[in-house]
Amino acid sequence: MPRWKLSTEFTFDSAHYIKDYNGPCGRMHGHTYRVKIEVTSSQLHSSEYCPHSVMVADFKSLRWAKKDVTQGGLDHCVLNDVLPPEYETTAEMIAKYIYDETKRRLPTGVKLKVAVSETPNSWAEYEDD
Repeated sequence: MPRWKLSTEFTFDSAHYIKDYNGPCGRMHGHTYRVKIEVTSSQLHSSEYCPHSVMVADFKSLRWAKKDVTQGGLDHCVLNDVLPPEYETTAEMIAKYIYDETKRRLPTGVKLKVAVSETPNSWAEYEDD
């Protein structure tokens, strides 16, 4: 069975604090978040931008989080003010939030993995398949 895999990377800048954290991360601070998204599928699909079944997913749709917060993304916001309360602003939960929001934009059957980095040397990954 054929299988396609897409990967994309992007960054966005945001501030956050971790609620009730005893240390510097409990105070407001900012990061340039790096996000890696990987999608795989055994069939090709259309997208909101292209009516033909020629892609696993549209790169433009996968990079929604890099948009400015005023356009529905996460760039230049305070994550604590934007993410729903069930998502704490750790790298793990930011990865889950981006996963959940991206998954609902994808066709059925497309597998997804999201990785988020706050610093150059640390990553959190989330997938649920």
